[in-house]
Amino acid sequence: MHRTAVRYVTKTTSAAGGALATAGTAVAAAAVAASIIFSPVADASARMDGVSEDLLRAVQLNQITEEQAVKFEARLAGRILGGA
Repeated sequence: MHRTAVRYVTKTTSAAGGALATAGTAVAAAAVAASIIFSPVADASARMDGVSEDLLRAVQLNQITEEQAVKFEARLAGRILGGA
């Protein structure tokens, strides 16, 4: 095969592979988004339990203080449990 033909085949094959990879990524992203949208929403108490666990972990890792955790949890509880 001539060198120009080999370069052409290599370039067009690479471009097609890149397009397929991009399309595959888009399909995967759409599948993840759909799974999030159609998953059941956790009830308010389960959400607050998760928030409490995350804040406790953050305090244990010295990422925030206990005072910050208490204030933040109270603010979120008002929004999640209060419906605001």
